[in-house]
Amino acid sequence: MDIKAKVSFDEIAEECTRYLLENFWVLREEQPEIYQQIRQRENTLRSYFLEKMGFNLIVHRYFIKLEKFPVEPEPWMGIKNFQQVRDYILFCCLMAFLESKNVDEQFLLSELCEELKSIYPKSDGEELDWTHYEHRKSLVRVLQTAAEFSLVRTVDGDIANFNYSENNEVLYEVPLVARYFLRSFPKDLTDFKIKEEFLAVEGLNSEESAGMKRRQRVYRKLFLSPVMYSKGNNDPDFLYLRNYRNRIREDIEKHTDFNFELYRNAALLTVPERKAIFTLFPDNRAICDIALQFASLVREERDKEDIPVQYDGSICLTQVDFEKWLNKCKDKFGYGWSKQYRDASISETAGDLLQVLLDWNMAQRDEETGVIYLRPLLARITGKYPKDFLNNSAPGSE
Repeated sequence: MDIKAKVSFDEIAEECTRYLLENFWVLREEQPEIYQQIRQRENTLRSYFLEKMGFNLIVHRYFIKLEKFPVEPEPWMGIKNFQQVRDYILFCCLMAFLESKNVDEQFLLSELCEELKSIYPKSDGEELDWTHYEHRKSLVRVLQTAAEFSLVRTVDGDIANFNYSENNEVLYEVPLVARYFLRSFPKDLTDFKIKEEFLAVEGLNSEESAGMKRRQRVYRKLFLSPVMYSKGNNDPDFLYLRNYRNRIREDIEKHTDFNFELYRNAALLTVPERKAIFTLFPDNRAICDIALQFASLVREERDKEDIPVQYDGSICLTQVDFEKWLNKCKDKFGYGWSKQYRDASISETAGDLLQVLLDWNMAQRDEETGVIYLRPLLARITGKYPKDFLNNSAPGSE
């Protein structure tokens, strides 16, 4: 009998689940302890992820990877360091270049630059020009990201110098894991014409999906998104949450660090204690502190001004009203803000705040009208200064 099959879902299995959900992969060379723990609980973890989320756990002698695939792509799911569409195109071209190399084969940056110019698609109307500063910056971001994912190994040189001169040289090496970064699909990628075809591969988006497929879709939404919103009274996924909420809560809280919370129009997973491994809200950025304070002010203004609430619990604001409320927030809490936001204009702070709210599904913006919808998750958070800070720092406290 396989010894791995006897291993129960213990605290170490929970820790392994945490690593697999939060990280793209676990490399044996860099994380030997967690790699070995996952190997010892391989069957238990594989069964859980496959049954609950439909995720495939790949265990290789050099790495372990949980293939996480969302039900619906969201803007924040992109690569954090990338800023232009060009970055993503170059990244794909880099992966094609690496496919042509052998494992442990070395190559020069100049060789890569020449190859990228030849394979870069002309359909976007842009040709690569390494004398162009923005093009060099794109490649720097791509290669730095590739190094972070261990897709390339720097042997000699510094890619950051390429920002300043197209003649800068760097020597790279191709690691074995570069072969396993891209996900396998049942058909050639060139056969996919639109992004919806990628999402349809597993059949989770079909309205006819029921039973196991519906459970997997719901779990993916909960684990891969900040919040899952109801799409109306007849939303089948939200009805599933309501009907099986006790079973879902028990299962999630037994196997992970998360707590399951269900409200009238929203469902989400929260962590009772902050853990460094997770990407959590709020983070250490000053704008997140402002978001917490803004959330408390939103509730006050909503009740005071009797602002109508949408069917899903959202509050509708114009850009002018959004900045007006933020200005009130600054009047009330601004004395404790970081120097950056104390000195910044309201419009500048509003831009940063709105981006944070959009990233965390606390707001939605209509691109045509510019109308901002403050969504129910924003009502789930609040932030105020502690009394000792108020006593010593508030205006008129001296």
